[in-house]
Amino acid sequence: MTRSTADLVITGGIVVDGTGAPARRADVAVAAGHVVAVGDDLTGATVVDARGRYVTPGFFDIHTHYDAQVFWDPGLSSSCWHGVTSVVAGNCGFSIAPTRPEHRSVIVRTLQAVEDMSERMLDAGIEWSFETFGEYLDLVERRGTILNFGCYIGHSPVRLFVMGDAGYEREATPEEIVAMRDVVADGMRAGALGFASSYSANHRGDRGLPVPPRHGTRDEFVALASVLGELGYGAVCYAPGQPVTWRDSYEIQPEIGRPLMWTPMLTTYPETDHRAMMAFHAAGRAAGADVRPQVTCLPLKIQFKMDNPYYFRTVPIFLELLGYQPSEFSRFYADPSWRAEAARQAPDVKPPVIWDRFLVAETGTSPELVGRDVASIARERRCTEIDVLCDLALADDLETRFLVTLSNYQDGPVAELMRQPGAVFGQSDAGAHVAQLCDANMPTELLAHWVRERGVFSAEEAIHKLTAELADLYGLADRGRLVPGAAADIVIVDMETVDPGPLRRVRDLPGDEERLIADQPTGIDHVFVNGVAITRHGESLVSTMPERPGRVLRAHGGVSTDGPSGGGPRGGPSNSGGRS
Repeated sequence: MTRSTADLVITGGIVVDGTGAPARRADVAVAAGHVVAVGDDLTGATVVDARGRYVTPGFFDIHTHYDAQVFWDPGLSSSCWHGVTSVVAGNCGFSIAPTRPEHRSVIVRTLQAVEDMSERMLDAGIEWSFETFGEYLDLVERRGTILNFGCYIGHSPVRLFVMGDAGYEREATPEEIVAMRDVVADGMRAGALGFASSYSANHRGDRGLPVPPRHGTRDEFVALASVLGELGYGAVCYAPGQPVTWRDSYEIQPEIGRPLMWTPMLTTYPETDHRAMMAFHAAGRAAGADVRPQVTCLPLKIQFKMDNPYYFRTVPIFLELLGYQPSEFSRFYADPSWRAEAARQAPDVKPPVIWDRFLVAETGTSPELVGRDVASIARERRCTEIDVLCDLALADDLETRFLVTLSNYQDGPVAELMRQPGAVFGQSDAGAHVAQLCDANMPTELLAHWVRERGVFSAEEAIHKLTAELADLYGLADRGRLVPGAAADIVIVDMETVDPGPLRRVRDLPGDEERLIADQPTGIDHVFVNGVAITRHGESLVSTMPERPGRVLRAHGGVSTDGPSGGGPRGGPSNSGGRS
């Protein structure tokens, strides 16, 4: 390798190439956005000294909801600050394409209800100049991204696209299922990375109705998902419930013919425990089912206020509040009979409420209660936990913020879930619930607390699970590894200091909306996307860089209806999967 043929050389680092192979000291040379050599004594026009640092492929986040955010935030924050270079949107079947003009408001209200995205933010931020899924990907490609962006085609919009408003109301006819299969096939040919759906009881959308797939059948899900098996590429992912449970995945995956993920697999789950789930999963895998439950290294936590009691939306009395403006909620919270009925129904919430892990996070009128759990306050006051929530909220004009830990709060069970064969890392939900949580920091949490501090994974194992293992699910053979010919998505990380850093609340979204972000990690020294630096010496360049080095990741066979993209600051071809 001569100085004239490499644009960039990363020297002296400890290369963990993503394949699971042992770490080794080596240089990495990059030219024209690709890795061209991994070896000793390489030279190039720009040299980055990585001595004492790990050099790895860029990380994947396969469970995001950046479908809308990509229009106003090409950096896809907070993911961009944690070594993530490729994301997959459209999870749970909530892509925003395909969408006809008459259903744009329905899609917006669905995202507001299910993923807690502000209608005002979505109305201000989405550029509605597309209808089909292919047109959506092409628009994202023309506008450009800083990270690589892929997307599922979602079951909810597909139902609305074919069935109209009836998609939110009834089962599909055989003719409508055939038409939906055609829409899914068109989306896959245009470059969707897979097909996603949701049957979760937590997912109620427009007008508080169960989201469209929940009005369908298991046969409908298999019919649509099996399109991918017939085409021979892509992955399927769904949130289980009725009529498609997590147990069903092991029976239906062979019919579908492609890798099938269900999400999330947590340490606590309705009707069973994590070890019973693991045993069922192991038996299904042994019988030949290619099923990959999504797991996370993070505790499942949300923050919320009583002006948007999202956590309780599976409880009928809280669901009824959706028919009122938040300004009217106070009269219900002040009503003793409403409180009594809410207290009676609260134990039925899913996931189940654990009151001693339900904390007061912020309050202007009772600062002495910050950090206290609601259960102990209720015992002290000789009242119900619902009374505590309502009393504090009313005193603060509904501005009290509560922090709820729902699952994954015990290290031992979490480690067991993460290490089981077939489990994949997902469930960050980045881009959704932005005022409630920010789990886009999952990669740095994994490296800091589960590799360095707890030793649950070796560096090689963890990097493989964040990179090549996930790229291979979607057939993206040129991503997720540091080998000659691969795309130059690269992270240089200091394993001694890497840490996710704190969360903070900012107001920087369209419509002047707020969110939680994690923009202060440590130990992420450099990040390159297709050979272009987006973090340098620990400082993010995302907010100021003019380049858009990201690619639209299209599954095998995916073709832009615009034709190949040109050069310039946005780089060369957008296709990945061996053709980037």
